Amino acid sequence: QVQLVESGGGLAQAGGSVRLSCAASGRTFSVTAIGWFRQAPEKARELVAAISWSGGNTYYADSVKGRFTISRGNAKNTVYLQMNRLKPEDTAVYYCVADRKLSTVVAGPGYWGQGTQVTVSS
Repeated sequence: QVQLVESGGGLAQAGGSVRLSCAASGRTFSVTAIGWFRQAPEKARELVAAISWSGGNTYYADSVKGRFTISRGNAKNTVYLQMNRLKPEDTAVYYCVADRKLSTVVAGPGYWGQGTQVTVSS
């Protein structure tokens, strides 16, 4: 099993920034890609961004391109999501996710964190 723990959510104003962190533990050798989904009230879950551990290949949803950046931390098994120029429509619970490869993270990851709330006020 792989455990994912998110931190860094909270309240921000439109145009502001928030950075989310995700720390992976457990059988982390079994995963090579990690990312972030989000779910807003009454909306389907949406993949926001993903990154592969090795080559740094990344994926971004069109809705966040140019505003959000996913990156690996210096600490092993840590990933960040830097969210800039936030909009009220970014309000959602953000989940850290992971799986064996980037394509699986994009399509439907097997490991999920508990989620952290991000609320953007207008």
